[in-house]
Amino acid sequence: MKKIRLSKNGLSAKRKKQIVGISIATIITFLLAIVFIMPIVLTITNSFMSQSEINANYGAVFAKTEKGGKVFISEIVNLKFIPDMVSFSQYITVLFKSPNYLFKFWNSVILVVPILVFQLLIAMFASYGFMRAKGKLKEIIFFLYIILMLMPYQVTLVPNYLVSTWLGIVDTRWAIWLPGIASPFAVYLLTKFMRRIPSSYIEAAQIDGAGEWQIFKNICAPLCKGCMYSVAILVFIDYWNMVEQPLILLSDPEYHPLSVFLSQINSGETGLAFAVATVYMIPGILIFLYGEDYLVEGIMYQGGVKG
Repeated sequence: MKKIRLSKNGLSAKRKKQIVGISIATIITFLLAIVFIMPIVLTITNSFMSQSEINANYGAVFAKTEKGGKVFISEIVNLKFIPDMVSFSQYITVLFKSPNYLFKFWNSVILVVPILVFQLLIAMFASYGFMRAKGKLKEIIFFLYIILMLMPYQVTLVPNYLVSTWLGIVDTRWAIWLPGIASPFAVYLLTKFMRRIPSSYIEAAQIDGAGEWQIFKNICAPLCKGCMYSVAILVFIDYWNMVEQPLILLSDPEYHPLSVFLSQINSGETGLAFAVATVYMIPGILIFLYGEDYLVEGIMYQGGVKG
């Protein structure tokens, strides 16, 4: 009986440690969530402030010297989440009075959507080829894909500019579309995912007389649905927030996306920037909410068997 009681006490102590560990992890996760969500909440709530209230709270942050330099902030900045008086003037300006902001918003859509669609389309076929092909040449090419993926865009910006100049597409949207469509990021992730598909699925299809197109369409594409949503979300966020590419490859400001405006905020447009940033966040949030289940499935899915 003593041994049984000791074992019970041991189990209860172990259980208590698990509960304490889970509680601490939950608290830490909750605090981190607040820290990461705070800038989004601050942006949305401040977009309903008037320009005068924003200048009163954040004027010191955006103040500049006579030569255009930054001013040293000697006082504590007041981070205000609740406006004294709710104002829709910023949204009225962005949505109705100044069509330039909506024009730049649609520039972002025009630049990003073709990259997203064609990059995923090419990546699906290329990934299937990497999965099905055999030989050292395939491994060498895939290794080159990995090297290109690891390079930051700033490293390849000059070669892209030189190639675009040689092709005569500088100052056109093709200078943004072509490098984006040929990006190796989606190919790498989809290839690694397809390689986890059990070979028994493909062998069974081949026994039934299925060709390569039937295997791709009826087996690989459906199983990669979750991974494709995950890649689509990451690709969209990456190119939706691009700044360097339009600034270097598009000299005409009329072709610039809204992200360029957000990167060039001056003291007179602080209030508008909050409203524009809120509008600019909507597509990314909607895509994430729509594909959240697929994103989780793409992370948990392990070669056709959910973990």
